[in-house]
Amino acid sequence: METSREIFPFHGGVHPPEMKDISNRSPIQIGPIAAQLVIPLQQSIGNPAKTIVAVGDKVLKGQKIAVADGNLSVAVHAPTSGEVIAIDARQVAHPSGLAEWCVTIATDGRDEWIPREKFDWQQALARGDAKSIRDYLQDMGVVGQGGAVFPSHLKLAGREALETLVINGAECEPYITCDDRLMRERAIEIVAGISIVRQLLNAKEVLIGIEDNKMEAVAALREALGNCGFAAEVVVVPTLYPSGGAKQLIKLLTNKEVPSGVRSTDLGVQCFNVATIYSIYAALEQAEPVISRIVTLTGAVAKAGNVDALIGTPIDELLRFAGVELDSNAGADRPECIYGGPMMGFTLPSTQVGLTKAGNCIIAMDEAHFPSKAREMPCIRCGECAVACPQELQPMDLYWFARSKNFGKAQEWNLFDCIECGACAYVCPSSIQLVDYYRFAKSEIWDAERAKKLADTARERHEFKQFREEREKAEKAERLAARAAPKPVASATEASPADQSAADEKAAKIKAAMARAAAKKAEEGGAAPPPPPNSEAKIPNFVSPEKAAKIKESMEKRAAEKAELEAMTPEQRAARDAERAAKIEAAKAAAAAKKAVADTPGVDASEVKSVEAVSTDTPSSTAPAMDEEKAAKIRAAMAAAAAKKAAKAAGVAVASTSSDAPSVTDTSVATAAEVAPQAPAAVPAMDEEKAAKIRAAMAAAAAKKAAKAEQAAKTAEPKAGES
Repeated sequence: METSREIFPFHGGVHPPEMKDISNRSPIQIGPIAAQLVIPLQQSIGNPAKTIVAVGDKVLKGQKIAVADGNLSVAVHAPTSGEVIAIDARQVAHPSGLAEWCVTIATDGRDEWIPREKFDWQQALARGDAKSIRDYLQDMGVVGQGGAVFPSHLKLAGREALETLVINGAECEPYITCDDRLMRERAIEIVAGISIVRQLLNAKEVLIGIEDNKMEAVAALREALGNCGFAAEVVVVPTLYPSGGAKQLIKLLTNKEVPSGVRSTDLGVQCFNVATIYSIYAALEQAEPVISRIVTLTGAVAKAGNVDALIGTPIDELLRFAGVELDSNAGADRPECIYGGPMMGFTLPSTQVGLTKAGNCIIAMDEAHFPSKAREMPCIRCGECAVACPQELQPMDLYWFARSKNFGKAQEWNLFDCIECGACAYVCPSSIQLVDYYRFAKSEIWDAERAKKLADTARERHEFKQFREEREKAEKAERLAARAAPKPVASATEASPADQSAADEKAAKIKAAMARAAAKKAEEGGAAPPPPPNSEAKIPNFVSPEKAAKIKESMEKRAAEKAELEAMTPEQRAARDAERAAKIEAAKAAAAAKKAVADTPGVDASEVKSVEAVSTDTPSSTAPAMDEEKAAKIRAAMAAAAAKKAAKAAGVAVASTSSDAPSVTDTSVATAAEVAPQAPAAVPAMDEEKAAKIRAAMAAAAAKKAAKAEQAAKTAEPKAGES
């Protein structure tokens, strides 16, 4: 069916030699699987993807090896099965020739797929979850394959309803025929992809623009649209470069001009390349990520044509597949190649770089078709570039601004509206490579904007840091002030009658509960009576009955002692305290004597038990087992210990004269006759003089104890009178 739709020409344009018949005569072939694939992580206009594999990992075909880093980024997948052997910076297909991060996979030749599961996009669309579909396409690495590699999921995030969906099948640049062959051979899949995109964007009409030099593709698509179930029209447009530009094709088909700074979706129009439509279909209907693309191999090659090549395939391998003889040791003899078309493409810095998703054509240059460029001459301001510019710019002014690095002025003259089609450079009589100047100016402006953005971010972070520090200081000061402020203490008198009544009631309930528990325990135990009502002591439930009885007995004993103490008069309390102090002093003296006996040479530890018997005049049961000499030593040690303690209390210096019998010097103590009745039995091994000194010390100690007791009794008498 021929179209009768009106065509609206755009401004400018050129018509260079098409050179398409070199490669569009043969069908698409499956490309080679190279021994190594070098896959750049920069596969979109956004950030490079972030790797999720490591060197040494085994990967399968279609396996994700890098995830998207941001909204403008897309995921990257393994084009075939193999092993990751490197993740490093390598030279990529870019006019700068700089290195970028790449994943290198050593292929195993099996081309083994991962298990694939189809995404139910129709169900997601039915429940209104279009975002999950867009996220899935980002995860499958779908980007625009017309050359711009703009992420397709962003173009699908349109408004509620789209007026016109434009499918770009113009393929206007010379030499390139990959879209032509794709439309001829896979028209049904393309129409299925158009149906998906139409539903996602809710488009009212679909227009497919194809140049009039691709009538086989026009026929194939019209035939496929016959049973598609939706309205779509194939519109044949005249062959004129760059009719394949999005803005130019929209003008041709809808007569809508997209102004500077305005998106086509604001005018109700969205444009997709046919290769992108096919990738969307493969992702949603076949669960196949973008791991390959159709690339045109043309120029000075023996077997020109179109190849379905894996992403990351070295350009050398594709040239060999096209019949170019390459010597691996003669890099200088390799032909120069254009990556892309002759108008918008660039010369590859090396033929060892890997194929990317933007690589739609590789042209091996020869001298016949690509002679050396003429020497650049000064601009003569002829205006031919302005006549050819499809964007209606002033290329000669932009050239002067870019050359003089007056980037601000270049932006004022709409530098970024330039689509870099190369029509101005094609018609320039001075052979000025105008597009190169525009690209230079754009890159410098982008670098300046990136630097400004980083500076703004650093400034914002610094300002926020200052704000945070000030806020923390203020909060700390508030906390310290609140902590230092006196807190109101509620006194008992301030309690309301209702609160006091509630507290009394609660205390009464607690006492009643304790009494019931004690009674119940007494009943279970049988003999133990319940505790008195005023008793505050409680025995835990986990204590055994025997131990509980002992504890209760001890508590009762202490209660009795307390009651007895409270019943005493002050005189009785004083006498009791004096008696208790005397007992303590006697116990201390006995302990000291026992220690002295234990330290006496020649006395074993087992013989210390006889100390108590030796310290008195009553012999113990074990005394007969001890000879008289050893007993004398024990008595002498006990007497020396008692004398030493008495001398220390009285301030008398005690000096040891020998290891067996210590001597005590005292000029102010009682005589030996006064303490004779209390002295121990005579010791034959000790002379009379030493014994007299020991008795004197012991008498002094006894006198001091009696004086302390008398003083305590006198002190208690006034207190009794006062009470």
